[in-house]
Amino acid sequence: MPTPDLNQLVVLDAVLRENSVVRAAQRLQLSPSAMSRALARVRETVGDPILVKAGRGLVPTPRATELRDRIGQVLQEAEAILLPVRMPDLRRVVRTFTVRTSEGFVETFGPAVLRRVAKDAPGVHLRFVARQTRDASGLRDGSVDLETGVVDATTSPELRQVPLFADRMVGVVRAGHPLRKGRITAARYAAAAHIGISRPTIDQGWVEAALAGLGLERHVTTTVSGFATAIALARASDLVATVPERHTAALRAGMATFALPFVLPAISVSMLWHPRMHADPVHAWLRECVRSTAGLARRT
Repeated sequence: MPTPDLNQLVVLDAVLRENSVVRAAQRLQLSPSAMSRALARVRETVGDPILVKAGRGLVPTPRATELRDRIGQVLQEAEAILLPVRMPDLRRVVRTFTVRTSEGFVETFGPAVLRRVAKDAPGVHLRFVARQTRDASGLRDGSVDLETGVVDATTSPELRQVPLFADRMVGVVRAGHPLRKGRITAARYAAAAHIGISRPTIDQGWVEAALAGLGLERHVTTTVSGFATAIALARASDLVATVPERHTAALRAGMATFALPFVLPAISVSMLWHPRMHADPVHAWLRECVRSTAGLARRT
């Protein structure tokens, strides 16, 4: 049995509303002959004449009368499906979003984002998870809704993205560190004991390459997997941590931060999401919460 042409529902709805082929044709902006052909196909599909002559006019058959209200409801539901989704009442939304990002990002921007979420949509729950890979599978399969990080040539081209802020690498030591006495030169920086950070999302090889260009090499005494751990170690020792400045602003409170005495590439931190979530109005609202929060931090 062939699949019915769903366009016939529109024809049938117009005919039953007007009880006239001519007026139905005008309603659908068709010629009377085209409308007659369309109605003939509907009659063949339904197996019913739909309209029959009664004196000088037409009246619906019992089958047509039975279908009239059902067809209108079906078409209304179809239109609702095809129309753009409207923003729901955020105060009634109950959803959980998983945001993959770094501890530093959560420490620095998380409180402001959470305040905005609590104010606008108290039923929305944010679940922050660590970003330790550039793999896009989480965004692709829906286990991650939103992500922040550095975009480069390895970032999946299918992802949507928007820049949040530019960052730079800085040195950080405890407040009374000997390195703070006098001008910090590249030679003094390299001679200090350092914490290495092994993570694929920030290229620590930039530091080694810059020092090598100056004929220098730093001494890394220990290696950790994240900026938060590196800062915690530097706070309690004479080790030097080299971390992104804005990304770790809250983590470095009470410590001494200094500009690196050599040039490194700038870091662009972006927000990323999968295209399948782009038109979701609540997801778009959350993206704006994150973007505006990071944007305010960028301007301060």
